[in-house]
Amino acid sequence: MYLYNTATHKREEFVPNEPGKVSIYTCGPTVYHYAHIGNLRTYIMEDILDRYMRYVGYDVTRVMNITDVGHLSSDGDTGEDKMLKGAKREKKTVMEIAKYYTDCFFADCEKLNIRRPDIIDPATACIDDFIRVIEALIEKGFAYEAGGNIYFDTSKLSAYYIFNDFTSEDLAVGVREGVEEDSNKRNKADFVLWFTKSKFEDQELKWNSPWGIGYPGWHIECSCIAMKHLGERLDIHCGGIDNAFPHHTNEIAQSEAYLGHKWCNYWMHVLHLNTDSGKMSKSKGEFLTVSLLESKGYDPLAYRFFCLGSHYRRSLVFSFENLDNAVVSYNKLIARIAALKVVEGEEIDQDALDALKAKFREALDNDLNTSLAITALYNVLKSSTNTATKRAAIKDFDTVLALNLLNAADALAKQKAEEAAKAAVRTYSDDPEIRAIEEAIDARAAAKKAKNYAEADRIRQELLEKGIVLTDTSSGTTWAKKA
Repeated sequence: MYLYNTATHKREEFVPNEPGKVSIYTCGPTVYHYAHIGNLRTYIMEDILDRYMRYVGYDVTRVMNITDVGHLSSDGDTGEDKMLKGAKREKKTVMEIAKYYTDCFFADCEKLNIRRPDIIDPATACIDDFIRVIEALIEKGFAYEAGGNIYFDTSKLSAYYIFNDFTSEDLAVGVREGVEEDSNKRNKADFVLWFTKSKFEDQELKWNSPWGIGYPGWHIECSCIAMKHLGERLDIHCGGIDNAFPHHTNEIAQSEAYLGHKWCNYWMHVLHLNTDSGKMSKSKGEFLTVSLLESKGYDPLAYRFFCLGSHYRRSLVFSFENLDNAVVSYNKLIARIAALKVVEGEEIDQDALDALKAKFREALDNDLNTSLAITALYNVLKSSTNTATKRAAIKDFDTVLALNLLNAADALAKQKAEEAAKAAVRTYSDDPEIRAIEEAIDARAAAKKAKNYAEADRIRQELLEKGIVLTDTSSGTTWAKKA
């Protein structure tokens, strides 16, 4: 299997630290608001990675954090704590906000068939871990105190900018737009490990530390939670491309300074979901959530299908027109699977199944190319193998794709059968004379179906003697009284 490693800027064969086992860390949500569908594109693609690793036989442990403290409005350690911002907006406590939006996030994940990570840990449950690692970084000379806060000293690193070819002069402040420079920093790219001096007097969550009462910076939490549950050597770290700098860059800096060796072997970043006006966010335009899609009549799995149609390393443009096209394709796919005629006692052709599965694996071994994996799924339907084999392949592929293919197809087939049966139920006239004619016509049709043509002719003649003329057409039998 080959993955594109954003730390080395090339496709690399995946080799785990420990044979047969894979450790995956995925950056979780900051739970101050609903996740928008751009956020969820990243989690869908991380879910594909998780599911595929299990599919090919790895023992996977996937860890996700929940950010419920320390993530400021700017990733560069300035602005207001997003959790406090959410609490003010809704006039609730930070912990009430965290609980509500954590539950909402996982409800959205369930609707999208995103597998729940094996371990989920909120930042507020790991304060002692943060303090322990920060103390070690100070002792090793990688961190310093200034203005009451603890900062990581990026000048002590031989290389800081990992994911892009930046230099310290490339960024005026070393962070994103709209950021105020922190005069406490020795270097522009230094970042906060622990806040003890906040310009917000009403910061709700604070803890005792060796440096005074305060709270952790955002970047330290992911390093500590990953190391807490996955050890000193991580196989794969995932996240959205906007996390690459400064968040993941800072994670590498502090983790490797603390450990004294390489921390993570493979970095996987999912590119943005854009709208016509640019990157999707919570502050621009219509706030697109799973619930909003549902309110407009969209099945969340149609959105998952939409995401799988594009490679994760390509930006994907969202519009309702594009989503509508995905809905049409998804519904046609389900209809084609529903049309497969199940033959009782039909056996699976194992050689044919293995060949179909090999094409599916070939697609996903190629840097999780879900678009080609969907093509492999369509090729199952086009193949000349029998229905039992096709359904076995579809079921197999769907352990990774998680599109509910057979369940949805079987439900559709059942619905169509019920509709056909309902349509076939004869409604007779209330008029006794007409009802007798209709029943005789049905009896004649049954006789013809049973190839009892003598009985069918007898019924026809009997009706004719009563002055009723029958006319057989392609759509059924009609009758009229003899003129």
